Amino acid sequence: MANVQALFNNYLNIKFNRGLPAVPMEDFEYAVLEDQSAELFFSAHEHETFLAWAEELQPPDPQYGDPPNGKPILSSYFHQLDVFDEQVFYYVHYTINSTTRIIPRHPYNTMNDRMKNYCFFQLAQLSYMTMLNEEQKQQLKDFLFFFFLYAHPVNEETLYAFSFQDQSIVHAKTNIRLEQYLSFYHDYFFEHAHNYQDSLVLAPEEINACKHLTLELLKTLEGKSHKLAMPQEEGLEEIIRLINDVDHFLHMYKENKLAFFQLLNNMLLEELSNPYREHCMSMLLQNYAIYILNFHFDELQALVEYFQDNPLLCKFILNKMFADTIFLQKIMRQSNIDINNYPKITQFFDEEAKRIYLD
Repeated sequence: MANVQALFNNYLNIKFNRGLPAVPMEDFEYAVLEDQSAELFFSAHEHETFLAWAEELQPPDPQYGDPPNGKPILSSYFHQLDVFDEQVFYYVHYTINSTTRIIPRHPYNTMNDRMKNYCFFQLAQLSYMTMLNEEQKQQLKDFLFFFFLYAHPVNEETLYAFSFQDQSIVHAKTNIRLEQYLSFYHDYFFEHAHNYQDSLVLAPEEINACKHLTLELLKTLEGKSHKLAMPQEEGLEEIIRLINDVDHFLHMYKENKLAFFQLLNNMLLEELSNPYREHCMSMLLQNYAIYILNFHFDELQALVEYFQDNPLLCKFILNKMFADTIFLQKIMRQSNIDINNYPKITQFFDEEAKRIYLD
């Protein structure tokens, strides 16, 4: 059985240069490449990656070339499936698998990379929360899943092709559950590997390992598996507890928001001395946006009031929340909030936040 938490720990260890020993994983191991990206390789195939194994099997794009007259490979299992549907299933499959890839960050991909990975982590938490009602959790599922796909990024057809029904991601047009499709997809290539010898270098048992990992990633995304946890780091114990336990965060904020602001203040007064600490700070601030401001935007005025005597910290916090991601942009649009009505907030915006929200 694939251990997504072990994979996640190794992912964070490499991505944020934590320098910790690798956590053992079955069938796969990470390798850092020359461009400082990192891929999940098969333990028995040093040149073959988990993400790339099916790329040669990608169905032809029916949007180009002659009108499609073929059938999807799984048409015998899903009679309602056409070649256009098959294409979006491939894209969402690839998007899920690519959560294992570590890419070098640059100005053009940093925000998307941050949003996609944030959404994956939060979707793994939602079903365990008790301080949000079912309507709130469903709203957040839809919100986070949208940005998980948007930030990959996928094409528009894929972006709107799937949605949550209870705890399952379902293809809206065909009503096929993604878990069912991906299971049959891997089974098909497991059984017919001999027909794809020119493009498929994996042994059937390695295809099976891919199936188990992909389905575990999907179950994590759907909230059907154990929730993920950020690994601890000395000096970040309370911050990481707030990230890993959103109920604790919500309870703390509800009972004593000043204690939360003080914790935030204390952390920011300490030097954010490594990339992992910076990442944890960013996650906590995005949690404040997603779990507090999403439902009660005017709570932001309490934060600004608390930090108003330290304008540098206030500016740092607001710009991290507003410009590290565009979550708040969508939140405000959905709630018809005009940020121009909040001059005490916008006075702290830097050029990037102004570009996103005021131009």
